[in-house]
Amino acid sequence: MSIVGKKSKLKFAVVCSSNQNRSMEAHNFLQKRGFSVCSFGSGNCVKLPGPSADRPNVYNFDVSYDDMYNDLANQDVHLYTNNGLLNMLDRNRRIKNNPERFQDSGEPFDVVICCEERVFDQVIEHLADLNSGYHPVHVINMDIPDNHDDATTAAFIICELCQKFEEEAEHLDDMVSDIVTDFEDRYKRNMLHCIFYM
Repeated sequence: MSIVGKKSKLKFAVVCSSNQNRSMEAHNFLQKRGFSVCSFGSGNCVKLPGPSADRPNVYNFDVSYDDMYNDLANQDVHLYTNNGLLNMLDRNRRIKNNPERFQDSGEPFDVVICCEERVFDQVIEHLADLNSGYHPVHVINMDIPDNHDDATTAAFIICELCQKFEEEAEHLDDMVSDIVTDFEDRYKRNMLHCIFYM
């Protein structure tokens, strides 16, 4: 399940709320296998767990993963090591400099995979405002709980899904609904799909 050594035919985006856990796990997984992939958040800001549920750590999207890592390490290295945030941010900073917001990207993609329905709605709202061209953009949603284990499991499924899209790249517009339905049945996950033209 890899296209290493070949040129990726399609350009993929993976989007979660803050461009931290789910989208970055999939980004990492896909990138290592040779896919052309970017990752994004769709929220207004980046939120990470804090010392309590009502005190999250909030950052702007242009704050680097490195700065977030250092900020959390300075706050409470024990807490943020034990809950996995420092390890996650360390992975993230090896992939790219900072989280990015999908609505600010302006890049054309062939397939956009969203990690929860609220994110799907935000992506669709943005694309609907731009819906004025001829390039088809397939937007898929697969709900993924926002924790490390589920993000890792979902990254395998997303990678397999992208591999299938690559194989059918020349006929993607005709095949995408069948592919999504097959993955719904196989992995017992509800998935959404719609298409826009950019």
